[in-house]
Amino acid sequence: MITRRNIVIMLLFLLAMGSYYISTGDAQDPPAAPSQSTPATPSAPSGTAAPAESPAQPSSVAPAVPMPPPPTVTLSVEKTSVNNGGKINVKGQGVPGKPVYLEVWSENKVKSSFFDSKPGKDGKAPYKLYLTYSMPASYKIYIPESQKTVVDALKKKGKGWNLADALKALNAEDAYSTPSKIQIDVYQSTLMASVIGSRGAKLPALDEKENRKHSMQLVKSRFEKAARLFVPSLDVKPDGSFSGVITIPEGGSPGKYEVMAVSGASVRSQPVTVENHISFPMIYLSNAGTSLNMLWPFLLTLAISIFGVLMGAGGGFILNPLLVSIWPLPHTIVAGTVMPTVLFSQASGIYNYSKIKFISWKLGITMGLAMLAGGFIGPKLTEMITLSQFKFVFGWILLVLAGLMFWQTTAGYIVKNKKEQAILAEFKKRAEAAAKAK
Repeated sequence: MITRRNIVIMLLFLLAMGSYYISTGDAQDPPAAPSQSTPATPSAPSGTAAPAESPAQPSSVAPAVPMPPPPTVTLSVEKTSVNNGGKINVKGQGVPGKPVYLEVWSENKVKSSFFDSKPGKDGKAPYKLYLTYSMPASYKIYIPESQKTVVDALKKKGKGWNLADALKALNAEDAYSTPSKIQIDVYQSTLMASVIGSRGAKLPALDEKENRKHSMQLVKSRFEKAARLFVPSLDVKPDGSFSGVITIPEGGSPGKYEVMAVSGASVRSQPVTVENHISFPMIYLSNAGTSLNMLWPFLLTLAISIFGVLMGAGGGFILNPLLVSIWPLPHTIVAGTVMPTVLFSQASGIYNYSKIKFISWKLGITMGLAMLAGGFIGPKLTEMITLSQFKFVFGWILLVLAGLMFWQTTAGYIVKNKKEQAILAEFKKRAEAAAKAK
């Protein structure tokens, strides 16, 4: 007998069974969607057309486009070793349609200084001394032969050429790299600092842009002429291949020279190293950044010292301009080097002049004290003038002295100056007495 209780039990049982089927998936679900993976399609037999493919579903990700390789430049040299300089053939491959430059520098460093006294836009002179001890002893940029006319134009400017403008005109700004990284010290010079032989107060370090700018002034101060920096010797083809000749200077610094090809802001070759060897009597002067055959300065100084001591001057005033003119020596190095060399001739001269009693010690000591003070101040001032300024001032001093001495030897002057005649007579008398004493 079906009672109400039995009906309720059956409904609860059916409800429980339906919930069970739904939770286990046994209930009727809609058919599953086909898989996204596409089964491999068998290749069509040889000679038959492949079956038509179904239209591809649009993709949300675009296919990757292969990037072109970055531009590069290669460089090779004919030889990697020379003796006291020499020529080296070079070749390589640059970027098609672009010029190629070679930056060549030596590993040896030298001192270089520049004194900025040019008034700015406000009309005031900065009076700053820029000083570095890390300037390459040798530095050149080899440029395409087609730019020779630009270098010729720079030569015509003489001392007025500007390195920044030259690099821009040659399109070689990317090739100027090594000197722009040198460490530069800056000093604020004052009149009082100059009087006491000081460089002045040291200023804060330069930023990268200012360092590059003032490194160009120091490079020009060191190498002076545009022709010494830019050499148009590269033959660059339209396909980017190039060849040319670089020169390690005779009398240059020994050791390693780095050669790098440049064909853009970030297109540089790996540096190639060339070794320069020297042997005695060639000797490297590290503070001058050059090598000299010591035999020739020895013979020159011997002749000058004989004549200089004869005149009571030691020979320094003659030796100084000759050293600057004959050999590629900085005027600061020449001025400093001549001082101890003159000491030797003056020491022997003092001894011999004292024997014949030609020395006035009171006058000599008085002048010596003044020379002591001048010797303290002078070396600092030499850092603030260029080689051209040094030659100009020294040349005029020598001309004035030569003119004065020539005038004093004329017959009219000697007749008018009886005191001069008495001195000459006394000189002759003492010389004869000294000769008899021997």
